[in-house]
Amino acid sequence: MNMFSKKKEEINEEYFKKGVAQVNDGDVDIAANSQKQAEDKIMNAGALRKYTEIGKLMFSMLNDFRNGSYTNIPWFTIASIAFTMLYVINPFDIMPDFIPGIGYVDDFAILTFSIRFMETDLHKYLDWKLDSNEE
Repeated sequence: MNMFSKKKEEINEEYFKKGVAQVNDGDVDIAANSQKQAEDKIMNAGALRKYTEIGKLMFSMLNDFRNGSYTNIPWFTIASIAFTMLYVINPFDIMPDFIPGIGYVDDFAILTFSIRFMETDLHKYLDWKLDSNEE
């Protein structure tokens, strides 16, 4: 997977879209299987901690998509979740996580872009989840 080239690139909407466009089914499986690693990183990184619950929701949606119980979701949203989580767990992304003070800035940006692009789908999924729990 060549989504995270080592050259320095600007994190912007175009970078995010290019990365999402490269995601395939295998990447989705890798991302889904990396849930604990991503959740741990988000919870333990002060700058990312506010994304803990939304990260859990994203993984829940990804897993419900993979097991076939929730299919009313565009591929772009699934690919966005996979790209975002794979980016977050990659310690050698554009701004390596071990750099104090700025190591998580790029992770924060990717999470922010991801949420902005899939906000409507997250709301639809949450409504579906709430409705299915009432039955």
